[in-house]
This record gives sequence, C-alpha cells and structure tokens, in this order.
Amino acid sequence: MNLHEYQAKQLLTKYGINIPRGEVTDNPSRAAEIFKNLNISRGAVKAQIHAGGRGKAGGIKIVSLPAEAEKAAAELLGQTLITHQTGPKGKPVNKILVEELFPAEAGRELYLGIAIDRQKACPVMMFSTEGGMEIEELARRAPEKIVKVLIDSPPELPLDRINELLQKENLKPFAFHLKPILTSLARLFLENDCSLAEINPLVITKDGKLVALDAKINLDDRALFRHKDLVGWRDLTQEDPLEAEASKFGLSYVGLDGNIGCLVNGAGLAMSTMDLIKLHGGEPANFLDVGGGASVEQVTEAFKLLLANKNVKAILVNIFGGIMKCDVIAEGITTAVKQVGLRLPLVVRLEGTNVELGKNIIKKSGLNIVSVDTMNEAAKKVVGFIK
Repeated sequence: MNLHEYQAKQLLTKYGINIPRGEVTDNPSRAAEIFKNLNISRGAVKAQIHAGGRGKAGGIKIVSLPAEAEKAAAELLGQTLITHQTGPKGKPVNKILVEELFPAEAGRELYLGIAIDRQKACPVMMFSTEGGMEIEELARRAPEKIVKVLIDSPPELPLDRINELLQKENLKPFAFHLKPILTSLARLFLENDCSLAEINPLVITKDGKLVALDAKINLDDRALFRHKDLVGWRDLTQEDPLEAEASKFGLSYVGLDGNIGCLVNGAGLAMSTMDLIKLHGGEPANFLDVGGGASVEQVTEAFKLLLANKNVKAILVNIFGGIMKCDVIAEGITTAVKQVGLRLPLVVRLEGTNVELGKNIIKKSGLNIVSVDTMNEAAKKVVGFIK
C-alpha cells in the first residue's frame, strides 16, 4: 500500500524526524489560510499523488502570497497529473500539501532510504550525497555514489549495521548528524512492515538541523492486518479501479494492454500462461491469480473483473488443481458463465486433483466452453479465436 507524501511525513514525525511545517487540504481557500498561518515568505503547493516526478510535471508550485497559494491549489485540485511514473492515464489530484519552502541554498541535500533487496531477501539501507534527484537515474549512471548496507537481522534494530554504514567514506562527514535519523528510519521501516521508506531530499541546514523535505513510504499489503491504524490511509482513487476491486476478494489482478483475459491460479503459472499467449502471437489483457484455494464466489468475481475490461475479446482459464480441486473450479466457472451471461470465446484447461470430475462438469453444463488438455493447446486455441 502506497502512502501520500503528507501521510509519510506524519509517520516520520511520529518517529522524531523533522519535516517542513505545513498542512494538507482539498480546498483552495483553505490553502490561502494555511500559507498565511505559516507566516512564511515563500512556500510550496504540492499535488498529492502516488507517483514521483511531480515537479517536472507541474505538480509543485512555488508561491509567495496567500492569493498565489489559493490560485495554485485551484489549478491543481481536480486535475489529472501525468508524470513519467504515472503512465499516460495519470493520477487524480484530490489533495494538496501547503508547506514552508526550504531553498536549495539552505543546506546540503542528501538521499536516505531503506528498501527490500530481493536478491538478498532482506532490507538494505542506502545513502547518497546526491539527494534531490531521481535515485533510480543515479543508480544507473553512477552506482558507486550510493553506499549500501544490508539489514540481515530483522526485526531487531540493526544498530551494528547503522554503525557500519556510518563508517563508509561518503558518510563520515555527516555521521554525527545522521545516526539518530538512520536509527529512527530503521525503526519506522521495521515496525510498520514497510517495503520502502525513503527521504529525498534530506537537508542538513547550515545550523545542523536535519529536515526531510520529501518522503516516500510503501507498506507491505500482506502485513496490514498488523497495522489497522494505517489501513484507513489507503487511497483507492490512486489505484486502478479493477485492481482495487480485485483486492476486496483476495484476488491478485494487474491490468495489461492486450485483449485475451487470463484467469489462473498461481503467479508462476499465470506468468507462463501469458508467455505462451505471446508465443502464439496474442496479447494478454491482464495478470489474474485467484490463488490456491479460490471459492466459487471468487471465481465469479474474477470473471466479472475480466469482463469489466472492454478490450477483452476472449478468455483463457488455466488451472492446476493442487490445493484447489478441479471440480470446485469447474463449478465456479460454470456458475460464473451463467451469472455474467458470458458471450465471449472461453477456453479452459484443467489439470490436477479431480480433473476428470471437473471436465465432466464443464461438459455436462451445456455451455459454450472449449475444454483442452494442455497449456500450449489452450494458448493456441484462444489466440486463434482472436485472429
């Protein structure tokens, strides 16, 4: 689950990390009041969306008067902001953050972050003296400028690893200032089951004060049951509507640009199914994993999701009955087809536990379902319908 900047900063404050003074609103006139109450000469009006690159896309406006803050807020609120991270559809701007402006000359801009190293299967702390820019671009152009240390003993607070990071050559000039904030960020990351917690830029002002000018925090969806206080922070307006709907029923859905709907159990099988569709010249419309023990209701909702995509012209169901029995999935398929009134070509491949029972259920249903025995045959058949 992604957090907005203002939400991420609320978490930073909870862990004792300084942020600029400011307030979030969805009202232009309130933006003017916030600017006035901050008693500042310059401020920033920042669109709150789940994507980076806002500044380059016009989503951050510098203002000097309450009237300018109101005008900037009016221009941003209700708009769809398109950045290099949003894709062509963009993200809706429903809230803006008005906060005091820290100019570049106020101090040194650094980068500080903790993410998951998927190869090492553990968190990694990262630091760079070149903050205020896209860390992905810096990692590509000059990876040696990012120093890293693995946190290989979670959930314990990695004080030894923090000390190790502080001994890195790039950090030595900042070690005194950085140790408290590194410790706080590590606690925040581990205690809230984050997948990402980064501060960019982190400013060390001339008087030695550390301020997080921007922050990005992502939470592990699978751990949200441990953080009921944060679940309410989820902003569904920033998510693909079909993906958000799928999550309500425990389904993993990712929309793609093709026209062949895929319903599969297991992420690996789903990826293989999409590869086979591509191999035969087709284009998958989605990744949809119903999981290892889907119910009839979940299968029905999965079909509804597929049909909600108007680009879908045919559907392929590919199920391996391990934990999930083939007769159960067959019942779900036939029930779903009847409920949604499916008129598109439907190809079904079943294999595994109770496979013959499942095939008989489909055969006796009298529905227009093409049943095949192999994955390759299924992919070839569904692509043939499209062609």
